[in-house]
Amino acid sequence: MRGGGLLVAGTTSDAGKSVVTAGICRWLVRQGVKVAPFKGQNMSLNSFVTREGAEIGRAQAMQAQAARVEPTALMNPVLLKPGSDRSSQVVLMGRPVGELSARGYHGGRQKELLEPVLACLEELRGTYDAVICEGAGSPAEINLRRTDIVNMGIARAAKLPVVVVGDIDRGGVFAQFFGTTALLSPEDQSLVAGYLVNKFRGDVTLLEPGLDMLHGLTGRRTFGVLPYAHGLGIDEEDGLRVSLRGTVRESVVAPPVGADVLRVAVCAVPLMSNFTDVDALAAEPGVVVRFVDRPEELVDADLVVVPGTRGTVRALAWLRERGLAEALVRRAAEGRPVLGVCGGFQALGERIEDEVESKAGVVDGLGLLPVRVRFGIEKTLARPVGEALGERVEGYEIHHGVADVRGGEPFLDGCRVGSVWGTHWHGSLESDGFRRAFLREVAAAAGRRFVPAPDTSFGALREEQLDRLGDLIEEHADTDALLRLIERGAPEGLPFVPPGAP
Repeated sequence: MRGGGLLVAGTTSDAGKSVVTAGICRWLVRQGVKVAPFKGQNMSLNSFVTREGAEIGRAQAMQAQAARVEPTALMNPVLLKPGSDRSSQVVLMGRPVGELSARGYHGGRQKELLEPVLACLEELRGTYDAVICEGAGSPAEINLRRTDIVNMGIARAAKLPVVVVGDIDRGGVFAQFFGTTALLSPEDQSLVAGYLVNKFRGDVTLLEPGLDMLHGLTGRRTFGVLPYAHGLGIDEEDGLRVSLRGTVRESVVAPPVGADVLRVAVCAVPLMSNFTDVDALAAEPGVVVRFVDRPEELVDADLVVVPGTRGTVRALAWLRERGLAEALVRRAAEGRPVLGVCGGFQALGERIEDEVESKAGVVDGLGLLPVRVRFGIEKTLARPVGEALGERVEGYEIHHGVADVRGGEPFLDGCRVGSVWGTHWHGSLESDGFRRAFLREVAAAAGRRFVPAPDTSFGALREEQLDRLGDLIEEHADTDALLRLIERGAPEGLPFVPPGAP
């Protein structure tokens, strides 16, 4: 097999396209197939820097790990990073090329990108046995079909068979499958081979009559029913759900090693980016990570994290409006731990000069670290390696702000003053030795009898999670049928489901 392919579409955002794509990649590579992931256009504030210094979606980096290959810009040629409800930064082949409104992007620029997106896909198909593509949102967004470069537009141009994933846990999955198919043109429908049910709870035999009726209505089969799987913790693409109240990062079940747990509160700032930084904390036995938006929720926290954001000045205003800024200043004065990462690090500084991101000019920071930040037009994209707290650390940088550190103790590329730390480095807490050393410092400052587990390996836990995704596909999907699709394309003679696209 060489150049085989499949598009994993979804009935909605968050239907499970990312994890199904990763699961298929892991299953295939375990069968000896050389496979790569691909997503033509991604909208996400969770991004990653490849070894060649290109910015791509974290979901595609995770899928590359599932496929056991090095992530590259070819796997996610277009990345949209929202800066407001109406505009996004456009990242093309790993580099920012400007800001566009939604109207400007869908009004013409998106269609221009189809050719380079297809070129990336074809390059991957010429290199790998199979390329598993992920769609975005729904393929039945009929208002956007004319300029589509990620769903049926890419499937039609590259002649890819399509499997549609639906989240049955939300309800209405049969209507979603039928309606998605019925809103596609005859040409698009001819590539939709069938469906994959995701997040099913209960006895699958109760579902089977509905699947049979769906087959009768559409002429398309269901390729599997994947059960609801707890605790996967795989990188999310579209951000946390709308309501952050009570959202807790899932962690391992193991009890704490020491006498106390460690409570981590993450400020849920607007345009929060790379909140996956705290996944490594949540992976530690005895560490509880939750997202908060009220000052009283910081009272019992042993560590407060101010995470990255696409809008540092906006995040600062939000922290002040909600009383969180005052609570952070009070914590610092009391010697209670605070960590700022990227935009959060910038917010903890003395001053921000921003004529690029918010164009707000000079804005006062929280003054907790002796740092002044000036936003530059060029974005820093890097994969630094260093040392902190006596341990080797790896990370990645994605930021326009340039920090002028004017004091404090060195901490990665940033600094530390008392129990307040700041750095631009994302992913540093995935370095096991450093994470344990940092948590020991936090526990000591917080007066907690917390002891980091001596053997927690974030990399090994991630591999276990990816293997679980591969197991879900292997055990609950018709893998023989999926392999035929990947090798041969959509079957001939799939019936048209009226009314079709208007």
